[in-house]
Amino acid sequence: MSKRENNANNVFRPSDRPLTEYEEEQKALRKNLERLRTERLAREAAKSKDA
Repeated sequence: MSKRENNANNVFRPSDRPLTEYEEEQKALRKNLERLRTERLAREAAKSKDA
């Protein structure tokens, strides 16, 4: 792997430092939004089967 490819891979590697309070809140928000989206899609799928 070239030095350039190695550097590009390192950009996306998770760090060992603990998350900041803001990062924890953002992670929780994204998780909750994904849960709500999944629930909405399930309701819409069930609704379309009934109609």
